[in-house]
Amino acid sequence: RIVHGGHQYKNPQWVTKQLLKHLSAITPLDPQHLPGEIQLIEAFDQHFPQLKQMVCFDTEFHQNLPTVAKLLPIPRQYYEKGIYRYGFHGLSYRYLMQVLQQQDAEKANQDKMILAHLGNGASMTAVTNGQSIDTTMAMTPAAGLVMGTRSGDLDPGLFGVLNRSESMNAEQFETMINQQSGLLGISTTTSDMQQLLEQRSTDPNAEDAINLFCYQASKQIGAYAAALGGLDTLVFSGGIGENVAEIRTQICQQLAFIGIELDNELNQQNALRISTSQSRVTVWVIPTNEELMIAQSMCDLLNLNH
Repeated sequence: RIVHGGHQYKNPQWVTKQLLKHLSAITPLDPQHLPGEIQLIEAFDQHFPQLKQMVCFDTEFHQNLPTVAKLLPIPRQYYEKGIYRYGFHGLSYRYLMQVLQQQDAEKANQDKMILAHLGNGASMTAVTNGQSIDTTMAMTPAAGLVMGTRSGDLDPGLFGVLNRSESMNAEQFETMINQQSGLLGISTTTSDMQQLLEQRSTDPNAEDAINLFCYQASKQIGAYAAALGGLDTLVFSGGIGENVAEIRTQICQQLAFIGIELDNELNQQNALRISTSQSRVTVWVIPTNEELMIAQSMCDLLNLNH
């Protein structure tokens, strides 16, 4: 699994010297992931030179984003250089769509959907006609929702302020927004949601971290319902989305106005479908399986059935 393939690579590929050269050249796009992923490929090649290697890109699911969603509001010259919204968690979203299509293919391909992958890394994507039309992560996986240690969206002027007031350089700023922010930064203690929930009654910082996480998620669902022109299906996935009923409840409490109504008992059970029979929006909890998507991509490249 390769997080970022830039504008050149999005579909599964066999590893070649040319591909590795390209990945090395675009490491500035994703210094948090690409260097380690390249090292892993090279280590396998050194120890098992007879094995072919394949890579899948987390940007694949979003490769057909409409221009209005891809464009970043910066000088147009950078768009031509491949600086635009890519989106991530694509393997996870591809699996969620596969499960929904197995449940009801026609409905899955027609519904207006929001898929929420909520974990240490968190993102959402809006889907209609089976296609991603917008997603919260942007040029890098640091954008969008509040995450475990990543900030999500920030005032773009913040770097200038901290550079002037704290003498913070670009590398220090990237370390802060990727490794020291999000739930960890707000709570000052942990990025683990279960631990924060245990602390929330006695620790105001933990309470703030949880509330901001849920507030941003609720707000994003409302925004994507507007982008979609309505909402038929909401899916929770990822470590938090799959396992923490209290967070799902808090996120959905503000969304009754768009027709979301949870069945409390089913929600506590982490059932597959957790909305009531009267809910206008069907709400699912689907454990993701990115590894299966990688395996299926390998089968496709080898022309094998799966």
